[in-house]
Parts: sequence; structure tokens; C-alpha cells
Amino acid sequence: MTDKRFLTRSEFQCMMNLWNLSTRGGFIRDIQEGFENPRPAYTTTATFMKILVRKGFCKVTRVGSMQYYTPKISKKDYCKRVLQKAQEDYFDGDVVQFVEFLLNQNTLTPEQKEAMVAMLR
Repeated sequence: MTDKRFLTRSEFQCMMNLWNLSTRGGFIRDIQEGFENPRPAYTTTATFMKILVRKGFCKVTRVGSMQYYTPKISKKDYCKRVLQKAQEDYFDGDVVQFVEFLLNQNTLTPEQKEAMVAMLR
């Protein structure tokens, strides 16, 4: 059974599209525009949005005959949740090990590493 506090890849992409809308909400077609081609079918996107409502990530308001979706959780709050879970699951909750792991990744530029170290001081 999956943890309802976290998103699948497709659910996450729908939420990213919703978070990226300048209106802070949108209809299925607005959410679909954020996908690369080939875009998922309208009904597929609608199904994912229903799941997101059920999981509590967004809410839906009826506008005429259409559904208007708005996020109930910010992208920042969701990222915080995911990073806390990673810290707990992979580093036994030890923030020092977590930060050390990030600093030792080859994906960071020297400038990014320096910025991280500066923030820790």
C-alpha cells in the first residue's frame, strides 16, 4: 500500500503543473499544458487530479460544468516532507550525514558546495 502523504511520478507532474500556473489554480486543460508531448489524455489527467483531491493535495471547485483545481499544499511544504522522509529513511534521521552526503555528490559545482558550507556557518 502506498503512503498517501507522497506522490507518484505522474501525480507529482500534475502537481508541478498546477503549482506552476500563474493563476494558482486551473482547469484540466491548463494542467495538461504543462506536460511535454505526447501529453496524457484528458481523462488520464482528470483521473490523476481526482486522486490528488482524495489524497488532500488539492481541492476542486465547480465552475459551471467544469472542475477548477487549486493546491492545498505548497511546493515548498511538499519538498520539505520528501526531504524529511529521505533523511529519516536513508540517514537514520541524522541531518549531518544527510548534508555530508549532499556535499560529497559529484553533481554539485564548487560554487554550490561553497554556498552550502557558507549557509552552515
